[in-house]
Amino acid sequence: MKRALNPAAALALCATAMPALAQGQFDDVVQADVLQGWDLPDGRRVAALRLTLAPGWKTYWRAPGDAGIPPHFDWSRARNLEAVSIAWPTPQVHSQNGMRSIGYSDEVVIPMYLTPSTSGKPVRLRSTVSIGVCAEVCVPHQFKIDETLDAPDPSPTPAIVAALADAPYSADEAGVRAATCRLRPTDLGMQLEAHVTLPHTGGTEVAVIETGTPGLWISEARTTRQGDTVVAVSEMIHPDGGAFALNRSDVRITILGGDYAVDVRGCTAG
Repeated sequence: MKRALNPAAALALCATAMPALAQGQFDDVVQADVLQGWDLPDGRRVAALRLTLAPGWKTYWRAPGDAGIPPHFDWSRARNLEAVSIAWPTPQVHSQNGMRSIGYSDEVVIPMYLTPSTSGKPVRLRSTVSIGVCAEVCVPHQFKIDETLDAPDPSPTPAIVAALADAPYSADEAGVRAATCRLRPTDLGMQLEAHVTLPHTGGTEVAVIETGTPGLWISEARTTRQGDTVVAVSEMIHPDGGAFALNRSDVRITILGGDYAVDVRGCTAG
């Protein structure tokens, strides 16, 4: 297993560096604005956060890889907002200095399904957003959004529709026939070996494994294809070195191929 920075130390470093950097020389590498979106018949609203990056800069997906910084949204100061569900567009796989990261360049529109506390009333979408941005250097960055969504419109916003269409296929849509996970204890934690049977997604396939367990460090998956099955192996370590348990139904496996991506929710014992 590749030696990695201690997860707790990495989080502490980011937390320490972020406020200073947010006020400094990296402020202009990303511009953020909110797309108002439209209302759904069930009372939810579809809106989006659009990030426009300076030339040569990237930002990260929800599972950014060993070299990335995961995004974080603090919705505690929002008003009339009960729940937020983010629909991430398919990310790109980047390699730099022997490290792999997963994210976006140029511009990304990130759709959000917003559930208001009181239906039919404006939503004040107020958040502190913490992301990582990367060019020759990779740094944590923080900005605030404050937008009142008070212009109900049943007409879908083209940019948001395009971002939703760019999401990975579901397992059913992609023809996934089986998804199993084998768990094995290791000296430091646990190893997860996932087997996903599906048609080839094109080019070099990269699997990303998420466990659904907060705070758990998980390594970059070693991904191979064996006939009609993608095999992905990751090592997992609890930040304090303690024991932990995994629920296979919470495991999420995203396969990023050259032609399309696939989002597999849950796996069975293999």
